[in-house]
Amino acid sequence: MMFDNKVIAITGAGSGIGRALALNLAERGAVLALSDKDADGLAETRRLLGNRPASITTLDVTDTAALNGWISAAVSDFGRLDGIINNAGLSVVAPFADCPAEDFDRVMAVNFTGVVAGCRAALPHVRSAAAKDGVGWIVNISSVFGMMGYPTQSAYNASKFAVRGLTEAMALELAITDPNVAVIRVHPGGIKTNVARNSKRIALLPGQDPDSDFAAEFEKAARTTPEQAAQTIVDGMVRRRTRVLIGPDARFIDWMVRLFPESHFRRIGNFLGGRRR
Repeated sequence: MMFDNKVIAITGAGSGIGRALALNLAERGAVLALSDKDADGLAETRRLLGNRPASITTLDVTDTAALNGWISAAVSDFGRLDGIINNAGLSVVAPFADCPAEDFDRVMAVNFTGVVAGCRAALPHVRSAAAKDGVGWIVNISSVFGMMGYPTQSAYNASKFAVRGLTEAMALELAITDPNVAVIRVHPGGIKTNVARNSKRIALLPGQDPDSDFAAEFEKAARTTPEQAAQTIVDGMVRRRTRVLIGPDARFIDWMVRLFPESHFRRIGNFLGGRRR
C-alpha cells in the first residue's frame, strides 16, 4: 500500500479534518507525527488511534522553534518524514475596518505563517524521502474562501488566498526540481468542524442580526463531514493532484468564480450563507 510505513506529520490533529486524516492514514499503514494546540483534543486523537504508531506534540504553529523541534523529533523518532499536512487554522468574524490589528495578525500567523514554517521545516526531509522512494507530499489546507472574498472574513480570506498562492508556486517549482514531491492545495467547502464554533466574533456589518447564532447556522449549512473531507484529501494524495476541492459547495463556487469573475458573490451569496471551513 502507498502509505505503508510512510511518516506523515499533521498539524491541527486534535479535532475535525486533522483527526479524520490521522485515522484515515493510520488505517492505510502510515506512521503519524501529530500536533495541535489543544492538548486534550490531541490526546483523544491518540486514544482513537489505539496501538497504531504515532507521536503527539502540543504546540502552537506560530511558535516556529517549537514547530521545527516537532519536525526534527519526528525524523529522529521515525527515521524519515514522507509528508506534511498543514491543517491548523482559525477565524475571526469582523469587517476589516472593525478588526483589531492583533486579531487580524493572529489569523495570518496561524493560517499562513504557520503553513510557511511547516513547509520550510518539512521540505528538506520530504525531498530526501521522495528521492529514495519516489513519493512525498506537501499538503496545505486553504479554503473556498481562498477562491473568493466574503464579508466579515478579510483576515481569513487573506490567509487562505496566501496559502493558495504559496502552494501553487511551490507546486510549479517542485515539479521541476523534485517531481516526486506532490504539492497539493486543498479547498474545503462547508465542513462540520469546530472552526465556526471557535471563531472569535468581533463585529458584524450593518443590517446583520446581532443575535444570530453563527456557529449553529454553520453547522446546519455544512454539507461534508470531516471523514468525507479526509477521504477526499487522501485520494488526492494517492493521485498526486495539485488541487483538491472538497464538497459540492466548493465545486459550485469554483465554477461560479470562473464563469462570473466580477459578479459571483452577488449570484451565490445567498447560497453560501455564513459558512466557512
